[in-house]
Amino acid sequence: MKFLIYGENVTITEEMRLKIEEKLSFLSKYLVVDNNTTARVTVKTYESSLKVEVTIPTKIGLLRSELVHDDFYTAVDLAIEKIEDQIRRQKSRLSRRHKDSLATSFIEDDESEADVPVRTKSLFAEEMVLDEAIMRMEMLSHSFFIYKDQDAQLLAVVYKRNDGQYGLIEVME
Repeated sequence: MKFLIYGENVTITEEMRLKIEEKLSFLSKYLVVDNNTTARVTVKTYESSLKVEVTIPTKIGLLRSELVHDDFYTAVDLAIEKIEDQIRRQKSRLSRRHKDSLATSFIEDDESEADVPVRTKSLFAEEMVLDEAIMRMEMLSHSFFIYKDQDAQLLAVVYKRNDGQYGLIEVME
């Protein structure tokens, strides 16, 4: 595995680099890790804390975690725990989804996909202004809200960002 470790407003010491590489070596326990696998780690410092971002593209998908803490080593530990949790959840989803199809494929040598039940929900996008959509989203304690913008007459999604601000996606027709 290759490691790309960057520091923004901080110099990455050899001790920090070794800690990150040691912690990320757990991947071989869960996945097939080869020389093409690249783990990208960015450490950013702020006035009173620092952020550790870990991104690893794998065959099961993109593994990513981001954690803000005042201690570097604690932040690395917690970010790696998040990655490990993502891997466990993804592997259990895959094993549940393909359990029956894998068993029959070994017996019959058939590569059919198992049907995945998906919960669906239908809704009517009410016409309103952005402020009203934000208010409704907050009242429902949702992280996003779908509505039809009164001014532009477009379908739109307002969502709460990680930094506490709001984002808006407008669907063009």
